[in-house]
Amino acid sequence: MITEINKNIFKEFPEFESERLYFRKIKPGDANYIYNLRSDNDVMRFMDVPRHYSIKDSEKLVESIEGSYKTETGITWAIVEKKSNEFIGYIGFIRMTAEHCRAEIGYALDPKYWGKGYMYESIKRIADFGFNKLNLHSIEANVNPLNERSKKVLERVGFKNEAYFRENYLFDGNFLDSIIYSLLKKDLK
Repeated sequence: MITEINKNIFKEFPEFESERLYFRKIKPGDANYIYNLRSDNDVMRFMDVPRHYSIKDSEKLVESIEGSYKTETGITWAIVEKKSNEFIGYIGFIRMTAEHCRAEIGYALDPKYWGKGYMYESIKRIADFGFNKLNLHSIEANVNPLNERSKKVLERVGFKNEAYFRENYLFDGNFLDSIIYSLLKKDLK
């Protein structure tokens, strides 16, 4: 049984693809695309993270993503549609607990691409990478209970509802509930 994260992943950024998508390193020039996502009302409705009010906010997020990779605490990819070569979202392991071989997944997708199976394809590909390359034992997703789309796609991939926490998360002056989903390699569909 493997009981430690594969740190070699942090020597050279891993890029790969799925049937319809490329997963590549997020670059400073992607701040415009990230701003479009993080300022969109539909995208932000259930994200429970700060909205971006300027490109500067998105540039800081790009710097934070780069920093988490350098400190080996997270890894995030741009999701690029092969057909158009367009940046359509991002996905990654936003918090890694190396001593437990566990990571939390986070993602956002341009609403123009909702309902086409792109997030299912992305989560499934990233989970496969997490288990087979990064040596994760489990992957966690923290979801706003009102986010039906996110719950549905996670369950389709094989995530199990692990816990419901009442008012455990303070955001924007309000205590919010959270659902914690978990995926083990044997659960991946």
